[in-house]
Amino acid sequence: MSAPIVIYVDADACPVKNEVYKVAARHGLKVFVVANSFIAVPRDPMIERVVVRAGMDEADNWIAARAGRGAIVVTADIPLAGRVVKTGGKAIAPDGREFSEDSIGMTLATRNLMDELRSAGAVTSGPKPFSPRARSEFLSALERAIVRLRREGFGGAADR
Repeated sequence: MSAPIVIYVDADACPVKNEVYKVAARHGLKVFVVANSFIAVPRDPMIERVVVRAGMDEADNWIAARAGRGAIVVTADIPLAGRVVKTGGKAIAPDGREFSEDSIGMTLATRNLMDELRSAGAVTSGPKPFSPRARSEFLSALERAIVRLRREGFGGAADR
């Protein structure tokens, strides 16, 4: 019997929740949808809505406290991705970027630099519009993460 693969979704402004639900259902995986306010989720025992109290980083802290090896976290929040990667979890952005120990340092540094530039009044471009290609990249990245975890000995919730 292997430890289950669990997916955590940093749900505030996540454009790929429906894709996560479909992939998770196909693989029999538990999904936690975490947000600071009510978010509608499908009526499915494998999908659990978690509403954390309002406050900066409350959803991130809830996810980071639980997401270790065998977890996949869907988030655009780079500091959260860094925390997840540090504990052995997999982190994927909604555009399909996979965060790893090798990439997270540079990604955090770039994020911090852009944040400093914006604070100093520099005009920077915002995020790119979410595209069908980004959605496709995300689906591929999620499938790859599940396959890798299965190869590492993790299984679906049905394997418990």
